[in-house]
Amino acid sequence: MGIRRENGALCSVVLFSLWTSAIALLSPKGINYEVQALMSIKNSLEDPHGVLENWDEAAVDPCSWTMVTCSPDSLVIGLGTPSQNLAGTLSPSIGNLTNLQTVLLQNNNISGPIPAELGRLSKLQTLDLSNNFFTGEIPTSLAHLKSLQYLRLNNNSLSGAIPSSLANMTQLAFLDLSYNNLSGPIPHLLAKTFNIIGNPLICAAGTDKNCNGTTLMPLSLNLTTAQNSQPSGRPKSHKVALAFGSSLGCISLLILGFGFLLWWRQRHNQQIFFDMNEQHHEEVCLGNLKRFQFRELQIATNNFSSKNILGKGGFGNVYKGYLQDGTVVAVKRLKDGNAIGGEIQFQT
Repeated sequence: MGIRRENGALCSVVLFSLWTSAIALLSPKGINYEVQALMSIKNSLEDPHGVLENWDEAAVDPCSWTMVTCSPDSLVIGLGTPSQNLAGTLSPSIGNLTNLQTVLLQNNNISGPIPAELGRLSKLQTLDLSNNFFTGEIPTSLAHLKSLQYLRLNNNSLSGAIPSSLANMTQLAFLDLSYNNLSGPIPHLLAKTFNIIGNPLICAAGTDKNCNGTTLMPLSLNLTTAQNSQPSGRPKSHKVALAFGSSLGCISLLILGFGFLLWWRQRHNQQIFFDMNEQHHEEVCLGNLKRFQFRELQIATNNFSSKNILGKGGFGNVYKGYLQDGTVVAVKRLKDGNAIGGEIQFQT
């Protein structure tokens, strides 16, 4: 009888915990807070391809929606809509999705400021808003994201100084703020891999050693500390500490390798777009046409200002520019170097 009572009590506790977690997501009117937040995000965006069409405000939970990832507990932990031609603005309601771990909105046409409410996402590990049209300053609240390891805000129209608080984000493995309109002093960034070239007011040419770099952290530190902290005469504990330290070292190596690969790929894509190698593209014949450096085009178009946009296509925008001799030119900039057929558009 005693065992049955204990089992019954345990089942009651488990059911109560699940019920409590479900109720915590509901408003007094019985509406899921995460559904409300996601619908606010949808309403502030322009969705020309209807990728968010099945987002329904009457839904009990959003785990069956496209571009939404949920945990086994039916909590929204991922939001990913890259390369979907989404426009509009990013709603501050994203700050109510407090369980988010990944936000991927790169390669769209989203404009407006970056919501400061992102700083409330304490579990966020990856944030990619690159290749959009975000304006304004980088929110200082991003420094509150103590779990953030991967941050990309490159290829936008952000301005102002780089927040000095970003220098305190020692957990960052990758940081890319390149090709914006940032100004002011460059803080001593502690991210293992960082890139801020292409900001005309601070890193126009990218020659400054503070504009990009890769810092390899000593991976043996955790292992050495664990070994020294173990008392003698306990070989089993020593082995556990050794295995734990080795695991941490391997995970750190994987994070560094992944970050460096993404950084290299970004640089490689930019080189393909701005400095095409004729030896590997024999079908391209420039004839007597002049080849321009990226810096010349950047100056001619006022750093690819949105005010100079003449038109938009599926593979990039066309900007109006003025060369140093006063010649008026049209410059087409490829948005995504990996897009199928995108490069061909620049060979005609």
